[in-house]
Amino acid sequence: MPEDHSQPLLELLMNVSREVAAALDLRTVLQRLLFAAMQNVGGERSSIIVMDDAGKPVDATIVYGQRFHEHTTQQLRDTVERGLAGWVVQNRKAALVTDTTRDIRWLRRADDTANKNGAKSAICVPLMARDRLVGVLTLVHSIPNAFNERHLELMQAIADQASVAVLNARLYTESQRTARVMTALAEGAAAINSSLDVADVWRRVLNQAMQALQVETTALALIENDTHDLVFHAAAGNNSGDIPGKRIPNGQGLAGLVVKKGQTVIVSSVKQDARYSDADHLEGIEARSIAVAPIRSQGKVIGILEAINPTSGTFDPDAPMVVTGLGALAGTTIQNAQVLAQLQKAHERYRELFEDSVDSIVLTDWEGRILEANRQVVTLSGHTSEALRAMRIEQLHEVKANKTGLNYQTLRLGGECNYESVLHLKDGGIIPIHVHARRVELEETDSAQWILRDITERKELDALREDMTDMIYHDLRSPLGNIVSSLDLMDSILPDDETLRSMLTIARNSTGRIQRLVNSLLDISRLESGQQIVDQNAIDPLILIREALRDVEPSAAGRHQILENRAMGVLPLIWVDVDMIHRVFINLLENAIKYTPTGGRVEIGAQTTSGTAVKFWVRDNGPGISAADRDRIFEKFTRVRGKEVPSGMGVGLAFCKLAVQGHGGQLWVESEPGKGTTFWLTLPVAQRPSTGQLKRQTGRLVMKESRK
Repeated sequence: MPEDHSQPLLELLMNVSREVAAALDLRTVLQRLLFAAMQNVGGERSSIIVMDDAGKPVDATIVYGQRFHEHTTQQLRDTVERGLAGWVVQNRKAALVTDTTRDIRWLRRADDTANKNGAKSAICVPLMARDRLVGVLTLVHSIPNAFNERHLELMQAIADQASVAVLNARLYTESQRTARVMTALAEGAAAINSSLDVADVWRRVLNQAMQALQVETTALALIENDTHDLVFHAAAGNNSGDIPGKRIPNGQGLAGLVVKKGQTVIVSSVKQDARYSDADHLEGIEARSIAVAPIRSQGKVIGILEAINPTSGTFDPDAPMVVTGLGALAGTTIQNAQVLAQLQKAHERYRELFEDSVDSIVLTDWEGRILEANRQVVTLSGHTSEALRAMRIEQLHEVKANKTGLNYQTLRLGGECNYESVLHLKDGGIIPIHVHARRVELEETDSAQWILRDITERKELDALREDMTDMIYHDLRSPLGNIVSSLDLMDSILPDDETLRSMLTIARNSTGRIQRLVNSLLDISRLESGQQIVDQNAIDPLILIREALRDVEPSAAGRHQILENRAMGVLPLIWVDVDMIHRVFINLLENAIKYTPTGGRVEIGAQTTSGTAVKFWVRDNGPGISAADRDRIFEKFTRVRGKEVPSGMGVGLAFCKLAVQGHGGQLWVESEPGKGTTFWLTLPVAQRPSTGQLKRQTGRLVMKESRK
């Protein structure tokens, strides 16, 4: 060691301790430590790498003579991974290299070649504090053999004396950095979360990123749902006007990598980083350094936040934490703002539909007070909007509590109800309405919605149909009876002529069909009015089926169809109005024959399902019935829609439904388009069958005379 550097070791260590312990700023401590090492040990160049608790470089400084070089962490990271410093880190002990050209631990660089005087000498020692590796201190001399064991010992003593000060300075710097990050994120959160307008949220996110990271330009892109491309929606700072609308295809460039990995990426030099591609280029921006962070919401990446070109030339060490935190804050707020915007649009749309609806719509609270009523209610009722809001729903129309539940409990539990009622008009009149009521939530208000449809025309049409039905029955009954009597008389006096007998059979079958239609119309009227079926007797269902098949056989033969009886076993007697159920079977069979193509097959069958009922079916291989029509075919005067639909009044199935239900049974249909149709019905078993209750005449049923 040169004479002017020799000092008593104790005095040296005290001086070193005093120098480095007098400061808490990490950069200041490192600079003082490097100067102390060079002044007291020698060397022309010195460096120090500070390690975190995971053994990764977090800061570094290099001194060439009297000149400091900052931001060298990346440069010295290679020496930690592959050079002499890495060997010291792995072995946790000092290393003396008298000639770097002869030691494989030395990481060779361009000036290490022989023709550039590459031979050097070096000392590298670990900084250990409380059994923790704090860093690595290195001295380099351009002359081989400039250092010896004495220099090594002195270097290690300086490192041991300064290690605690370096650790404390690192921890202090980390705490300061964390405080700065937390402050930046807290300020960012306060600013970003103060608005839920989507465009305003974007602007606040970009401004906070620009202030916290001190960059020239910031930009925000979101993932498009359909293509998964990144589309820039907003930008701020220098030359940012052309950025909105820029699209980065799914998975491309640095931005695509950030979306895929879900991790922040800092690029100190875009020219030297292959991850930055043409896809990342933004019009009007010459990117030098860039930070890209994922924008997350509910654990999912929904976009990216970019910070471009820090004003200081390089990003601060805390930049990754700041931009990552801002991305997380932005994601939740952006998602909330988007949801709010969608809700507002939905509410606006509902308002438009509410006011423009052709139906009269009323909203009430759960006390029945009217909150809102659209224009149609005003027009229909004659009440003004102000008058309606002063009313209760039961003042506007007669509420059916058996449908809505007591105190609207059925509606409050999420149920719906339909019923017919009357609407009270301002002038004192009433009109018939159909009411559909349900629970709705609008603008955070839990309400009941009442849709009131004017059914005056339908009621008038129903009345007209009833009048027509009564007219048909009463006007046809007397002449039809005369025709039947005349045909019976002709049957007794006609000569035995096959042609005449055939014509008489056709006439009797036709009048039979007319009689069944007239009786069915009368039965529909009686059953709809609630009259009970009282004329019931025990009957063998097999007899009913055989007689029904015999009556429809001419129709099936005319269409070359096969009638098949599947009810061949022993069945219990059923308790029914014989004439009425006979007509039910006739209607179902004639319906099947009508819709089954020529040459098709119609099947009727029965089976015992329980001790209280017999289950029957009528099946065809016709075109089937659509799901929409299956819900309405049992309605009175309703027919299946289609171009090639047989004609009829649409009362047969309505009569069948009412008749079966009047007996306490059920009637339903199963069908698929193109796969035929099956009608199922159940009828009650006679509890105490008696042979005397079976009505027969030479093997045929005795049908009652026309009803009076």
